Amino acid sequence: MPTSKPLDRSTKLITGASLAALTLGACGVSSVAAHEDLTDIELTSRSATCVDYVDTYSASATDVQNRLDYGAAIEISAGRGRCTITSNAVPNHDFNATGRFANPFRTQDQSYTLTATPTAAARPTPLSLMYDNAVFLNGVKLDLMAAGCFGVGDGRIGCFDMSTPYRYDPMGPGSNFGADEHNAHTQPDGTYHYHGNPMALFDQTNPNEPSPVIGFAADGFPIFGSFIDDNGTIRAAEPSYRLRSGTRTGGPGGTYDGTFIDDWEFVAGSGDLDACNGMVQDGVYGYVVTQTYPHVLGCFTGTPDASFRKRRP
Repeated sequence: MPTSKPLDRSTKLITGASLAALTLGACGVSSVAAHEDLTDIELTSRSATCVDYVDTYSASATDVQNRLDYGAAIEISAGRGRCTITSNAVPNHDFNATGRFANPFRTQDQSYTLTATPTAAARPTPLSLMYDNAVFLNGVKLDLMAAGCFGVGDGRIGCFDMSTPYRYDPMGPGSNFGADEHNAHTQPDGTYHYHGNPMALFDQTNPNEPSPVIGFAADGFPIFGSFIDDNGTIRAAEPSYRLRSGTRTGGPGGTYDGTFIDDWEFVAGSGDLDACNGMVQDGVYGYVVTQTYPHVLGCFTGTPDASFRKRRP
């Protein structure tokens, strides 16, 4: 198996004939000679070029609470300097063992295209509700921003003005967004998506080498797992966002505890990462998964591709 693929050499290949039920209609993933099985695989490759992951992949996953089994189908293709990641949005791991999903999981036909040669824009692009943020190599998207703000409706949905203060962080201690053990839940249409560390795509405990690439942001830059090589020491990268001190002066009041994204402020140089939660590793810029805000991305260093623009309901 080529080392450029995000799997280790022990990964099984299974025939396209056995995956007929996993083919995607509108998305165009079809049966081929072989699919690479991603089920419960921790990724290993650090290649920052999306072209190196071109292949068709499959996986099996169970919605644990509902006792429903699903087959994941992912295709990564490339051409004319761009890569397209197409999937049915089924993860490569079991899910919803601990979640409180407001909407039942549903498979999707989703496709994202990104540049294979990302470059930094003149200025970063802020995150918003208009764009999905990234897609991981298991075909599941990252959508960091919540449409919920304190004092707007029930606080969970309906806050679409990005200037509204006290927007909830879905990963915050007081968010109660019903995420499962993979920091993911479902949207109103049933789309499973992550709000932070997906937990199953790289070694979370005691890695002996820096983390692999686990996906690509909408601007084409790679996303690395949490662990970096600090002059021979493997450790988790530190973001440069810090909780504000004191108590909130308005809105919900109370101590800044990370419930809202406003609770955090960027302090340049206080961690390893820049304002967009990225850094250069081995000469390559990429975002890094962190255990605290902003979790994966704080902004886009490059320009997000239009294919990540969210569809209107």
